[in-house]
Amino acid sequence: MSAPAERSGRENTETQQREVRIDRPLLDRVDALLRDLPKTRVVRLPYPGIRLYAKMESENRTGSAKDRAAIWILREAVRRGEITRNTTVVESSSGNFALSLASFLNALNVPFVPVLDPNVNAATERTLRRLCARVEKVTEPDGTGGYLLSRLTRVAELRAELPDVYWPDQYTNPDGARGHYELTAGELLADVGRVDYLFVGVGTGATINGLSHRLGVEQPDATVVAVDVEGSAIFGAPPARRLIPGIGSSIRPPLVDAAWISKVVVLSERDEVAGCRALLRDHGIYAGGSTGCVYAAITHHFDGHSGREPVVAFLCADNGEPYADTVYADDWVAEHLTPVATKGACA
Repeated sequence: MSAPAERSGRENTETQQREVRIDRPLLDRVDALLRDLPKTRVVRLPYPGIRLYAKMESENRTGSAKDRAAIWILREAVRRGEITRNTTVVESSSGNFALSLASFLNALNVPFVPVLDPNVNAATERTLRRLCARVEKVTEPDGTGGYLLSRLTRVAELRAELPDVYWPDQYTNPDGARGHYELTAGELLADVGRVDYLFVGVGTGATINGLSHRLGVEQPDATVVAVDVEGSAIFGAPPARRLIPGIGSSIRPPLVDAAWISKVVVLSERDEVAGCRALLRDHGIYAGGSTGCVYAAITHHFDGHSGREPVVAFLCADNGEPYADTVYADDWVAEHLTPVATKGACA
């Protein structure tokens, strides 16, 4: 047999093996979950000098934008035969992505083991322990001041330990970005129309990758502003201790490399807290930490703006309830985010 014929035969065999493995009933159920995903509102917020719009991703099934990435990743993995009802899904998360996976996988009757760290919000951890038969929580920092590398090490151990494992790998998986491209960005542009500025908080990179690519295709003149927090290593700074989950990373995720970014803004965790409280005070929106950081970036950027009113959009990525004991608690902020407490970390 010739080499091309042998290769073709091998590829056909691999395709047939994947098709045999595909769990058709499970695929039907995950497709139904995708169809039932709510379309989140876009609201106009009064702000001097700009036309400001917030897309309320906090209205998703589990209360965050992570639902968009999670359902797309799961659907594609089931479609490729990488997840069946006999699979255990294992993933590292600081909170919201784990909640999204837990909710969907619970509905699909597929086991899920989240790997958390001490920075996870208490309410999020309680919910995950109710939804998941097994929850792993690392306690040792990884040498960068954070826990991401420790979580990933534990994920690798679980993948070696369990017999049939799927790892979504949210930091590198293009399916997560595609979920934001198709769902989040598609809805935003359909509702708002022209967007001059899009401000996006950055963590895994999936959100800014998906949104920026959709905007680049449909509105290439728009400015995409990436918002990060001090202590994050995403845009070249050395990693340092961070206390508020949901934004930033101890590594530079590959999905960020592929995003179309016009400008980067890096703020402190104190700015993040101030942004959350300003958003609640000025607009009645009770949002999570990353949204507050993005709102603070918008206010800094457009402070004193005059001239034509640009259209500015951002995501309300999650709600504020899981942050009630941290971002919205005066005692916690005074203890952890004073200049002395954050010296050498996020000050």
